[in-house]
Amino acid sequence: MLRRATALALLTTLVSGAAWAGTTAGRSGPDRGTNILVVGTDSRAGLSKAEKERLHVGGKGCNCTDVMMLVHLSQDGRRASVVSIPRDSYVEYADGSGVKGKINGAYARGGGPLTVKTVEKATGLHVHHYLETGFAGFERAVDGLGGATVCTDTHLADENSGLDLIPGFHHTDGRGALRYVRARHVGRPGDLGRVRRQQRAVSDLLTRLTAEGALADPLATATTVRTLLKSVRTDAGTGLTDLVRIGLTLGRLSPERTEFATVAMREFDHRVPGVGSTLLWHEERARALWAALAADRPVSGDPRIQPVARNPVPANPAGIAVRVDDAGVATALRAGGFAVTDTSAAAPAGRPAGPPLIRYAPGREADAATLAAALPGARRQVVAGHGRSLDVTVGTRPVRVEEVTYDRNITDGAPVTGRRLGCLGEQGRYVRAALAGQLG
Repeated sequence: MLRRATALALLTTLVSGAAWAGTTAGRSGPDRGTNILVVGTDSRAGLSKAEKERLHVGGKGCNCTDVMMLVHLSQDGRRASVVSIPRDSYVEYADGSGVKGKINGAYARGGGPLTVKTVEKATGLHVHHYLETGFAGFERAVDGLGGATVCTDTHLADENSGLDLIPGFHHTDGRGALRYVRARHVGRPGDLGRVRRQQRAVSDLLTRLTAEGALADPLATATTVRTLLKSVRTDAGTGLTDLVRIGLTLGRLSPERTEFATVAMREFDHRVPGVGSTLLWHEERARALWAALAADRPVSGDPRIQPVARNPVPANPAGIAVRVDDAGVATALRAGGFAVTDTSAAAPAGRPAGPPLIRYAPGREADAATLAAALPGARRQVVAGHGRSLDVTVGTRPVRVEEVTYDRNITDGAPVTGRRLGCLGEQGRYVRAALAGQLG
C-alpha cells in the first residue's frame, strides 16, 4: 500500500512537473539536457574478511573512484550518451591547490563533491546529479535487478578480479558481474578494455530492464529506483522523483538511441613522478566530445570526436608474430608493421587452391582478425596447440596486402550505439558467429 501511494504521489508530481529530461534537479543554468555522474568506488571500508574473499577484493583499497561514467540525457529525452572517463586520466583537481593527478584521486581528497567539481573543471560541463556505489553495493544492485548478461567469444580469466568466464553467453549474479567489470588483465592490458566491458554491461542491463517493463511507467520505475537506492548513494540535490524521471527517460530509449564512448587518449603511459603511469587525453578530440554534449548533440558519427580510419583493426600489428611462406607477401606485411618471418625457402612447390589461409591458436582471434584485414579474402582456421606465431599459407589466388590502422581509441573507445555494443545486439550476433566457427 505504501509503495502504491508513493508511486501515485510521484505520478502526480511527474504529470504536473517539467519535461521528461531537462535540468531535472531544478538547478539553474544554460545547460541543454541533463548530466549524471555515476561512480563506483574502490574501498574495502566496512567489508568483513569473508566479504572481501567472496567478492575477490582482498587487496588494499585506494579510497578512490574505480569507475566513472558521465551520462548525458538529451533535452528532448530521445537520446542518452554514456561517456566513460578512465580512472587514470591525468587532470587538475578542482580544490584550488593547482595539484594534478589521476582523476580517481579526487575522491580521496574531497569525496563526491570534489569528484564532481573536478569532472566539471576537466570537461566544462555541469553535473546535475551524482550517483555512487561500492563493491558490495554494486553486487546488491545487480542482484536486486535480476542479474546481468555477459558474453564472450574467448576464455576470459583474470586472477586479480577472480574472473573465469568460458566462451558463450552467461546470466550472472552481482558477484559475477563485479568480476566481469573489474578485470583489468584480460586481452590487451589496461583500462580501456575493462571500460568497454563496463559499458556493455550497462547497455545490456538497460535493454533487459526496458524489455521487462521495469522502466515502463511511474509505478514500475519507482519500484526499480527504490531497489537501486538500497545500494546507491546520491548527492543532496538528487531525490527519488529525479531518479524516477531519469528512469522513465531511459525506459523510452531503444538501444539505437543510446550511445557509449570513452574519452580519446593521446598518450597511454604518461609517467609522472610520485603519481605513476597516467593517461593523457587527446586534447582536440576530448574538446570536441565535451562540446557535443554541451550542445546536446550526438557523439557518435562525429569525425571531430572519432576520425574515420581506413581499415581499423583490433590489435597492434607490431605485436603479432607472423610466418609467411611467400617472400613478396612477407615483405609487404613487414612494411605494414607486422613482425614477419619469411618461410618461403621451406614452402612446398605446389600451392593450395584458393585464397591465403591463416592458422592460429585459440584465444588469438583479435590477432587473426587484424592479419585477415591486411589480407582481404583470407580464410582463418583455429588450430589447437598452435604456437605463438600466426602461419600464413599463400594459395593460388593473387594476394593483395592492405594497410591497416591500429588505434586503441577506435578498438576500445570509439562511440557506438547500444545496439552494436551489447550482448543482446550486434555484439551478441558476433559472439554467436564466432562460437559457431563462422569467423574463424
